[in-house]
Amino acid sequence: MAAQALEAPMQGTIVSVDVRLGDIVHPGQQLLVIESMKMEHVLNAETGGEVTEVTVAPGETVNPGDVLLRVDPAAAHFGGDDGPIDPVITAKEAQPARADLAEVTERHAMTRDERRPDAVTRRRRTHQRTARENVDDLCDPGSFVEYGSLVIAAQRRRRPVEELVERTPADGLVGGIGTVDGQRTVVMSYDYTVLAGTQGLQNHRKKDRLFELAEELRLPIVFFTEGGGGRPGDTDGAGVSGLDCLAFSLFGGLSGLVPLVGINSGRCFAGNAAILGCCDVVIATADSNIGMGGPAMIEGGGLGLYEPDEIGPMSVQVPNGVVDVAVADEAEAVAVAKRYLAYFQAPAASWECADQAGLRALVPENRLRAYDVRVVIDTLADTGSVLELRREFGPGMVTALVQVEGRPVGLVANNPSHLGGAIDADGADKAARFMQLCDAFDLPLLFLCDTPGIMVGPEAEKTALVRHVSRMFVTGASLTVPFFTIVLRKGYGLGAQAMAGGSFKAPLFTVAWPSGEFGGMGLEGAVKLGFRRELDAVEDAEERQALFEQMVARMYEHGKALNTATYFEIDDVIDPADSRRWITSALESAPPPPPRTGKKRPCIDTW
Repeated sequence: MAAQALEAPMQGTIVSVDVRLGDIVHPGQQLLVIESMKMEHVLNAETGGEVTEVTVAPGETVNPGDVLLRVDPAAAHFGGDDGPIDPVITAKEAQPARADLAEVTERHAMTRDERRPDAVTRRRRTHQRTARENVDDLCDPGSFVEYGSLVIAAQRRRRPVEELVERTPADGLVGGIGTVDGQRTVVMSYDYTVLAGTQGLQNHRKKDRLFELAEELRLPIVFFTEGGGGRPGDTDGAGVSGLDCLAFSLFGGLSGLVPLVGINSGRCFAGNAAILGCCDVVIATADSNIGMGGPAMIEGGGLGLYEPDEIGPMSVQVPNGVVDVAVADEAEAVAVAKRYLAYFQAPAASWECADQAGLRALVPENRLRAYDVRVVIDTLADTGSVLELRREFGPGMVTALVQVEGRPVGLVANNPSHLGGAIDADGADKAARFMQLCDAFDLPLLFLCDTPGIMVGPEAEKTALVRHVSRMFVTGASLTVPFFTIVLRKGYGLGAQAMAGGSFKAPLFTVAWPSGEFGGMGLEGAVKLGFRRELDAVEDAEERQALFEQMVARMYEHGKALNTATYFEIDDVIDPADSRRWITSALESAPPPPPRTGKKRPCIDTW
């Protein structure tokens, strides 16, 4: 067999010749290196054999097709003193670890909890988890891909890089994309063990990057927000105030486009609180303190000295509506976040529900007797599917995410245990904002109506009731999702209309249970207002009261559900046990929402 020529594949300069005349080479062995356009190209032996000719030397310029050397394959069988040459030495040889890869691996390892025992210990003292533990708990195993893990604080002008690498991993923000129960999700967490979870120049840029990806890819965001707000110690920026950062504009712009979930444990002040407040739903642990300014800002404003624990504790932020779901700890917060996101996915594959016959006894026959509407909700919805939001704020209104035969539905209900179910300013705000949330993400709405109307009186008007309550009419009139109203008992006046999108003819159906009663205003008030002269004409107090009760009874007979249905003001009076059948029928009848190309509404009100 003739010697085989190794030809130059390109124009270039010989960098090195790695074999000599007479050398025995094996397949794949490096023979020489050519440099072309500042890139080095290694030429390897295609077959084993003896080098019988070398025609070039380092520094020479060659052209395509030039013969560089020749190898005689026959010589591979002449083993000589070293024995026969194996022409199939092609197995992977052990390679030393690359220095560049080892450096990268080490740098990543320095950001992990295992290499930061002091930071982990500090978290254990406060009975909290690390940022990475929370992210790992939220995301499906192995699914989280981190962005910007090697970023350090922008403080190179005042601290050595080595110190920043060790002390400020990821610049205090762990962020990336993972899956949560199979749903692609942007997950972010401030790291309180790094500069108190403050917002630095680099972690602002990281937020910007992930917010833009969430918009482009239409991904929900879960954000753990613990931290102290803006960071004054960064030195590497060229500006003065940093007020031109884009994070708040970009995050606020996501409202109504993708679900935004905020989780807080511990202290959350200033900019961190602003991020939290932009979220659709705020989940907070019992140890949370949330405020638009921490102790330093309060003191700097000349407003006194306060400890962090005095600012925005849960005893304040839960009843005032800042927190949607109060939980015990971070583990429960993560579990609630997963439940919340599930309402924005496909219907549940399996479900079960309580015996619907139980609904028949939940509204007392005594029309003046209070009852627990949450028992009605739990019985009506799929078992274990109810997630109530803002339970302690606006207690006269219940807002909850539920499932009916696996389908996600938003639910708004009057609570007759508070003000008899009358709608006050807080209740109206709570309902209107929840309606916006459901409409933005194509969740059908179910209203359970039991209200004597809108709250009245001088004290109520001090709350700007006119403006607040009217939000329900404006929001209801602009709903694009299917919605339905079931009147459990009282359906009076403007309050009842507010629980039906503005009119009993606005929902896909408006039905009543047998306990339903209707009127332009509450029966007692209607009698007192409409028959004042007749009542005043009766001098005896007992007789006057008896006449009053007779008139109320007559009006009840006129306004009860069965009679109202004969005028077709409602669609039907139903057996309470048939409520789910009406709901599922309407859900199946409604066309699917059109494909989303953007927002349905400019934003979801933060309030």
